[in-house]
Parts: sequence; structure tokens; C-alpha cells
Amino acid sequence: MKPCPDPRVGIIGVGYWGSKHVRVLHSLESVSSVAIIDSREERLRPLVKSFPSLRGFTDLDAALPHVDALVIATPPTTHVPIALKALSAGKHVLVEKPLATSSAGAQQLVDTADQQDVVLMAGHTFEYNSAVWRLRELVQSGALGELFYIDSARLNLGLYQTDVNVIWDLAPHDVSIINLLMGRQPSSVQAWGSRHAHRRFEDVAYLRMTYEDIGMSAHIHVSWLDPCKVRRVTVVGSRKMAVYNDLSAEERIRVHDKSVSFPAGDADLTQPPMSYRYGDITSPYVPAAEPLAVQDEHFVTCVATGARNRTPGRSGLAVVQVLEAAQTSLQSGRPTSLTAHGGVRADLAVSGARP
Repeated sequence: MKPCPDPRVGIIGVGYWGSKHVRVLHSLESVSSVAIIDSREERLRPLVKSFPSLRGFTDLDAALPHVDALVIATPPTTHVPIALKALSAGKHVLVEKPLATSSAGAQQLVDTADQQDVVLMAGHTFEYNSAVWRLRELVQSGALGELFYIDSARLNLGLYQTDVNVIWDLAPHDVSIINLLMGRQPSSVQAWGSRHAHRRFEDVAYLRMTYEDIGMSAHIHVSWLDPCKVRRVTVVGSRKMAVYNDLSAEERIRVHDKSVSFPAGDADLTQPPMSYRYGDITSPYVPAAEPLAVQDEHFVTCVATGARNRTPGRSGLAVVQVLEAAQTSLQSGRPTSLTAHGGVRADLAVSGARP
């Protein structure tokens, strides 16, 4: 890839997330200019007023000659056609989660980026979260012991989407986190979901990601219909347990020195069948940094210098394969093997150092 120093960056789709990218990218000295693209002029005007140096466009074709890289923050079903147009024009691209709404679409983006020799980054923001990396260190180092299970909950009242269900909207975060913790995809996925306030799309869903070779499962609960906002990942091991709470201002990671053991040999009917150990609760230091800012700065660095991309298109593809398998399971009512959706079931390479 040919480095592109001081890139000109465009953001297409300047709604809730797109406007956050505008704020971050506008603050980076390594970005020479920022353009915003949205067909709705009422979204462009307040941003141009807040950031007068921005250049606004209502059409992507008109904007492409004025950018070297593009951040795509549009509805998920539009990601592939927009990204393909940008990649085919030789532009570097960061796509908000999910990378695509099908494995075939995600693979097409990966192949096109390879052919054009440009950066394709999946917007897996939590993989740029220092607390998630601290949790990964606890898992990978064996500090928690043998893994029993992982449980993740991402709940809130809204925001309802108009083109995808709650699995495609919220679960990409949890799947990418769990892929990072485990260093690989699961062997199979099973999903359950219900439609309550939405007639077309499931607004509550549960996923079970199974790792057959180690006899472990990871569970994901996502909901647009819950009275409490929850952003929590729990990892339970044979020696210790860890909880990552993204809503905690200070103790985002808490390690519980607790475990349960079963007596070896023949059971003594006169004794309790299990023994429980209770120890201290510790909270390791986690550096404070905005994950979106870390991600966007990394994207710009990759474009400017050719540095290795920590969440490349293949990482996005791996997440889409799990989501697609979950969607298939949701419709069939049965577990779905990842091999049926192109999952390699091999170790996922983790690029770059901890944020």
C-alpha cells in the first residue's frame, strides 16, 4: 500500500455516530481536511456551522475527488454498495459495524480492498477499548483458570433501527469482543429472538456461541426493549471471575477471587457436594481514552503510513459470519455451524498492540 500522508477524510452519514466521527477527525492534526456527505441538508448545516472548515456534500460521487479516505456511518444495508464504490475509486475505507449484512458482501469488500491495495477497517470500536484489552489479558494469561463460560448483555430502551434487527444492530459489538477474548470464532451459533414493539424485526434476542473443542459457550443477550441500560461482559473461570462494566466510571474491570470446586474421588454423602472459595475483589488500572478517538486515529495512521490495521476487513468478515449464522439459526430454530457460513474456525490473528 502506498502511504498517504495528511489524508483528506470524508464521513458519509452524519447522524448520531457520524457526527461523533466528525468531532474526532476534525481534532486530528494529521488530517488535512474533513468533508461530510449526507443527502439530508438539515444534517449538514449545523455541523458546518459548528466546524466552519468542513466541506459539505449531498452526493458521494461529488465528494470522492476531494477525499483520500472515507468513514461510512450509514444504515447497515447500505454499507456494501457505498464501500464498494469508494474502494473501487482507490479510497481507504472505515465501515461502521457491521461491515456488511451478509458474508458474501463482506467477502466482496475484503477482496476489493486487496485488489486496490487500500485500507479496509471494520469499525469494531470496542477492540480499541483499553478495558476490553485488559479483560483479554486476564483470559489469555490463564489468570482466571479454565474458562467455564462468557456472558454478555447489551440492553437499553431503543434505539429501534429501520433496516436490521437487534442482532445485527447490537450483537456485532459483543461478537467482536468475544472473538478478541477467545482469539477465534465459535464452532456453532444458536439464536432465539422475539418481536414485541416491532412488527418486522426482532427487538430482543439471545445468542449462544459454542466452542466444541473446549466444551465452552459464550452467551449474548441484546435488547431494544429493556428498562435499564446495560453494557456488561462476565467471564467465569475455574479460579477467578471477571466483570467488565462499560458504564462504570472508574472500576470498569472487577476481578472476583471466587471459585467453586467439586471434591475429587467418591462423593462423601455426609459433606456438602461443592466447596466455595471467596476472596478479594480487585479492580486493575485501565487507562482512560475514548475508544472512538483511538480507532479513528489508528485509521488515519494506517492510511498515512501503511501501519498494520488492527481491525482489518477480515476481522469484520469473521463477525458477519457469526451474525449470519445466528440469523440462520433464528429462522430454523436449530444451531448453525460456522462452516456453513464460511467460518474458518481457525485462530483469529490479533494485530497491533494493546490501545
